[in-house]
Amino acid sequence: MPKRQRQQQLEQAIAENPFVTDEDLAKRFAVSIQTIRLDRLELGIPELRERLKAMAERSYDQVRSLPMNEVIGEVIDLQLDKSGISIFEILEEHVFSRTGIARGHHIFAQANSLAVAVINDEIALTASADIRFIRSIRLREKCVAKAYVGRISRGSAKVQVLTYVGEELVFEGNFLIYHSRNRE
Repeated sequence: MPKRQRQQQLEQAIAENPFVTDEDLAKRFAVSIQTIRLDRLELGIPELRERLKAMAERSYDQVRSLPMNEVIGEVIDLQLDKSGISIFEILEEHVFSRTGIARGHHIFAQANSLAVAVINDEIALTASADIRFIRSIRLREKCVAKAYVGRISRGSAKVQVLTYVGEELVFEGNFLIYHSRNRE
């Protein structure tokens, strides 16, 4: 594939999925990671960490229900009572040493804290959760959790959280979140 065509497709791929890694792009275009980095540099596209940081700075709302340092993962988009996105990279301390597989409570904690954070209230707590782990998550994988607020009623809200590694769904949870504000 000619360089210019690859670069156009690279721009499009990153625009469609800003969470895509250089490694994933290298596999997709059958080139080296260094080639992807050089293409990004020529196109003025920042590395993943910088793209995520820029997205976090553009995040619309601020978490009200808990301190930001209590949200598991990095919140990069938040629209209170609507939706939210966080990213959590699986590190050595999150996996079983023998297998390199992430401990489930870390994946749950990311989803649960995002479900609480997306609620526009000073007090929001998990009342119940119906969760499903779809596949094991491994060391160095990046979990992108997306929360969607469903019905909000007096005293509670339903929040669905879907977690992806790349484009693969790896976890889903339906949370019932208690909140203190009275709304219809």
